[in-house]
Amino acid sequence: MLKLPAVLTHSRASGFFQTLTKEVASMPQEVTVDASALSQFDSSALAILLECRRQAMAAGKHFSVQGAPGQLLQLATVYGVAALIPAIADQTSAVAA
Repeated sequence: MLKLPAVLTHSRASGFFQTLTKEVASMPQEVTVDASALSQFDSSALAILLECRRQAMAAGKHFSVQGAPGQLLQLATVYGVAALIPAIADQTSAVAA
């Protein structure tokens, strides 16, 4: 499982991004991202999730996110990418119901 840090803003995303390829490659058939620690983030967190998804899909792996904070769900919806992030899409639907 890939755990996102508590702070994932533009200034910190590039450092995290550099480890992403190695982390995704080392995971078996499923790439799960734990976003529960996120407390301070911006759209860079979505960029990291989308890149993680892209790499997982390119490697033929399943991708999911767990523990996404409500504000991240809202941000994904505003940017129109919630459907690309499975758990976020599921949680957004549950919130809307």
